[in-house]
Amino acid sequence: MVGTATNGRARQAFSYVNGGYDMSPGSAPASNAGSECGGIEFTREDVEALLREKPKRKDKFNLREKCDILTEYIKRLKLCIKWFQELEASYVFEQEKLQNRLDKAELRCFETESQLKDKEEELNSIIQELRTNYSSLQEKFEQEECDKLSAMDSLTKERQARLDIERSQNTLSEELGRAQRELSSANQKISSLNDMYKRLQDYIASLQQYNSKLHTDLSTVEDDLKRVEKEKAGMGENLSMLRGQLTMCKASHDEAVKQRDALVNEAASLKMELQQVRDDRDRLLLQVQSLTAEVVQYKESTENSCSDLDNLTTKTNELEDKCLSQSNEISTLKDQLTTALEKLQVSDLSALETRSEHEEQKNLISELQSRLADAEFKVIEGEMLRKKLHNTILELKGNIRVFCRVRPLLPDDGSCADGKVISYPTSMEAFGRGIDLVQTGQKHSFTFDKVFVPDASQEDVFEEISQLVQSALDGYKVCIFAYGQTGSGKTYTMMGKPGQTEQKGLIPRSLEQIFQTRQSLLAQGWKYEMQVSMLEIYNETIRDLLSTNRSSVDILRTENGVGSKQYTIKHDASGNTHVSDLTIVDVRSAKEVSYLLDRAAQSRSVGKTQMNEQSSRSHFVFTLRISGVNESTEQQVQGVLNLIDLAGSERLSKSGSTGDRLKETQAINKSLSSLSDVIFALAKKEDHVPFRNSRLTYLLQPCLGGDSKTLMFVNISPDPSSSGESLCSLRFASRVNACEIGTPRRQTNLRSPDYRLSYG
Repeated sequence: MVGTATNGRARQAFSYVNGGYDMSPGSAPASNAGSECGGIEFTREDVEALLREKPKRKDKFNLREKCDILTEYIKRLKLCIKWFQELEASYVFEQEKLQNRLDKAELRCFETESQLKDKEEELNSIIQELRTNYSSLQEKFEQEECDKLSAMDSLTKERQARLDIERSQNTLSEELGRAQRELSSANQKISSLNDMYKRLQDYIASLQQYNSKLHTDLSTVEDDLKRVEKEKAGMGENLSMLRGQLTMCKASHDEAVKQRDALVNEAASLKMELQQVRDDRDRLLLQVQSLTAEVVQYKESTENSCSDLDNLTTKTNELEDKCLSQSNEISTLKDQLTTALEKLQVSDLSALETRSEHEEQKNLISELQSRLADAEFKVIEGEMLRKKLHNTILELKGNIRVFCRVRPLLPDDGSCADGKVISYPTSMEAFGRGIDLVQTGQKHSFTFDKVFVPDASQEDVFEEISQLVQSALDGYKVCIFAYGQTGSGKTYTMMGKPGQTEQKGLIPRSLEQIFQTRQSLLAQGWKYEMQVSMLEIYNETIRDLLSTNRSSVDILRTENGVGSKQYTIKHDASGNTHVSDLTIVDVRSAKEVSYLLDRAAQSRSVGKTQMNEQSSRSHFVFTLRISGVNESTEQQVQGVLNLIDLAGSERLSKSGSTGDRLKETQAINKSLSSLSDVIFALAKKEDHVPFRNSRLTYLLQPCLGGDSKTLMFVNISPDPSSSGESLCSLRFASRVNACEIGTPRRQTNLRSPDYRLSYG
């Protein structure tokens, strides 16, 4: 019970008990203000001085003085004893108080865990409901999209039909115009033909009248000619009768001469009349001939006119039939046009209805999209909250987090007759966290903190560990290591492919994030200094990958198991790991670290086996030590980021290693076996954990058994021929995930004059 007291009381020298001077016979005890001990504290030196104190007497035989000295000594002893009793009581009280606080903290922790479980179940149910709603909304959205596409197709078809109708309408209107123009021209022709026909009829009637008149005149002339012939015959009879009378009446010659003169005169007049009648007859004959010729011509013209009239009548009939047919066609076209206009009106109405429905569907789709975005945002928030709560639970439990990553199938990989050997469950509980492996017909199921499928990108993987990397800047020790068989993608996960931005690994991305965050924290008063070291464990020998004085002889000695330098691993009381004589480089940017990584990659041991063209033959350990101080709050943090690429486990029968490769394989398998022994001991919570069996496990001791935030990547090959190794890796990762290594502790304190981390 000797030592410094608690409750913030200051320790005082023992001389204060003696009143600030050495004990003398006339000295008085110190006053106790407020308590029996007066707020006095005793140290181990004070108690030892009190016990070793010998009374100083001037006179050996002065018993009174001796009695006073002993009384004073007894009083001081009693005072010391009372002070120790009070101290013990205060310790008991403090212990009870701390025990009560511990019970309350455990109760709160239990309540928090139950609340977290309830919250997680509630969030899982909400997420399930949201996913159900999302699937239904997705189906509705797809249905709406289909309806929208069909409506758009129908609208396009209706628009095309409308355009066709308009084109046909324009064509019909043009044809109608042409038909109307042809009809008007035909009507004009018909009217002109009708006028010509009327004129021809009038001309024919006049010709008929003239013909009848000519016939009448001809009959009159023929009657006159007959009458003249009759008169001529009568006149011949009269002449013969006159000749008889002349022969008979010669007697009266005078009378006869007189009568003859009279008759001669009368005959001359008759001859003149006859000549005149003959002239008239000739003239009439000429007129008859001309009239006959005219009648013949008229008949011919009449026949031509009749034939023309027949032709015109035929054409008129044809035109009338054509006009009738065109009228029928026009009426049909008018009916069709009316029908088309009605259809156009109906299509316009349907187009308006479709447009209104399209607008409604568009509004509904936008509303569904906004609701879908809200649901996705809520799902993302729920997932982030679940991850945060899950990380909090894991930190409270102190478990090692395990992420599983399956690499894609390569062209050189074999094929399985039964199909894929690796599958992923789709249930709500195991979605994104479960993996199933089939070997020899038996299915093995595993669940981890996260499972990355083959098509997951480097960015997707880093996004899951970005918050863990951020913890290093907050003052935590963080360890991320990749485990798996040879050729399963460990080095690709940690380092990526050089020169390809999208395929950068976790180490380059982590450094970029740390330096970006460092730059953004300058505004809050934080200043960071960072140091980098890189080493590899090759054949149970530590090699400094950043050493500037490495020669080929040193490398050859290291490969033969004889190191030019003996590097020693040490762990201090704070859980920090130091490697003696290890090169530590101050860095200020991600480019400097990238240069150091390239330099270390050139120095790292790689080799060719039957399983991998460039197989890592050593364990690679990258360490970034972070020292930060806040100028305004004087707060100091010290964090460590360990990123480890373990060598791949392999079977000698498959790798075909011989000579140096055989020694490397044996050393790798031995260190990984030691790591497995450590994990088994931690899982069983054994008192002794064999960390010292291997340099790898001894180097990882603070990460596996301390207060570090630790995450393991188990890399799996989907090659059916590697299913046995994959099963072993998954079983090992499952045991690692069950290990409890303690709650992570943040390394922070107030700023000291020399706040830089010291590295051994």
